[in-house]
Amino acid sequence: MVIRRVLAPRIDFGALRRELGLPEGFPAAAQREAEESAAAPLPAVADRTDVPFVTLDPAASRDLDQAMHLARRPGGGFRVRYAIADVATHVRPGGALEEETWRRGQTVYLPDGNVPLHPHTLSEGAASLLPDAERAAVLWTIDLDADGGTVGVAVERARVRSRAKLDYVGVQRAADAGRLPEPIALLPEIGALLTARGLRRGAVNLPLPEQDVEPDGDGWRLVLRGPGPMEEHNAQISLLTGMAAADIMLAGRIGLLRTMPAPKPEAVDRLRLAAGPLGVHWPAGMSVGEVLAGLDAAQPRAAAFIDQAAELMRGAAYTAFDGQPPEQPAHGGVAAAYAHVTAPLRRLADRYATEVCLALHEGREVPDWARAALPRLPETMTSTDRTASAAARGAVELAEAVLLEHRVGETFEAAVLDVDAPRPSTEVPRQPGDSTGPDRAQGNGPAKPPRRPGGTVALDHPPVRARCLGELPLGERVSVRLVSADPTHRKVLFERA
Repeated sequence: MVIRRVLAPRIDFGALRRELGLPEGFPAAAQREAEESAAAPLPAVADRTDVPFVTLDPAASRDLDQAMHLARRPGGGFRVRYAIADVATHVRPGGALEEETWRRGQTVYLPDGNVPLHPHTLSEGAASLLPDAERAAVLWTIDLDADGGTVGVAVERARVRSRAKLDYVGVQRAADAGRLPEPIALLPEIGALLTARGLRRGAVNLPLPEQDVEPDGDGWRLVLRGPGPMEEHNAQISLLTGMAAADIMLAGRIGLLRTMPAPKPEAVDRLRLAAGPLGVHWPAGMSVGEVLAGLDAAQPRAAAFIDQAAELMRGAAYTAFDGQPPEQPAHGGVAAAYAHVTAPLRRLADRYATEVCLALHEGREVPDWARAALPRLPETMTSTDRTASAAARGAVELAEAVLLEHRVGETFEAAVLDVDAPRPSTEVPRQPGDSTGPDRAQGNGPAKPPRRPGGTVALDHPPVRARCLGELPLGERVSVRLVSADPTHRKVLFERA
């Protein structure tokens, strides 16, 4: 895990919240329903409190969707138990709280506090899989063979009790020392098997570090963080469950999938052409995912290649179906059919997809309230995905601008991640008798001045990623000069020094 921090002064994220129209609180009726649900006894379901589950999340998280327990199966292979917060037991169909969750769609995370999908009474309280408390859960039990292949899936409502709230940094430290706690001691082994299977399928993972803004005393720090091995292994358990859910829904001919077209061959060919100039070795027969898995994103050329590979990952969508399965049910990044079911505290779609899986697995009809929601979910999730992404990026851009506001004119070292594609000419050839000549642009009015060449650079320190003007060599280090840093518009601009 690579972490670089730079302290930023006080920042007001209120303008960003207002710009995105984020709600400030829950309607009284919705809040009241949440409090009543939190105080109600747990439903009479299977008792699995004897299983010593643990959660694994960022240290500051309290909206804990998942808890796991991993074990070896007699005779070989593994048993993955994955308990997911049973949010549907807390949200009454047709009630005020359900209506409000449709308005929100998903939790939006900002440095100064999240805008939750559910009231904190539930999302960080009665529905969250906090340690040492009995909780309602949907328990996935997935049996794997010795190579990580799925050989059995069961899903049920259950009462569970987490034994510990673990965090990525502490777990990575324990893994490095060979002292992982028993419930997840097998996570490195199982995670590696699942990763290898994914690469053989053609799965693609982009290992670029993420920018984030974290509180630091009275100010904020800008952070560049790459996922550590244990975080990647943990993600494989979620992917495994999402693929199991997709298989159940496809077999039952009803559900909600997370889909994305597979990379187009011509796009892969373009990426292959970029590999040579960037010094990336791409042996014949090796998939995109296998090439990416062997790269070090801290190296400028590798980072530029990964940035180029991101162009392959376009067109993600939610696809609902009831009757005929979709023609294209797969997710190109996963290289398999996949569904979102593991984060219902934070994502609206997961609650309904989970209910479909429970009904199909138990051989009963999908509840009307879940079936009726499916065709509406893609539009809601797409819209709120945009809002959540705008919030995350806007917070980083604001922090970058505030951090650099008083450093205009300074020079920094940076890696070139991307360069502008050449723009086609918009000039109309001069025609006989045309008094305007070649300076008249196609359409109307005078020709626009040519756009200055440029691209995207990533500074070594502070960890800023921004636009830079000038002729830029892709994948190389260059010196850049800060031209402007505008917190009001959240814009930072460099030029090649």
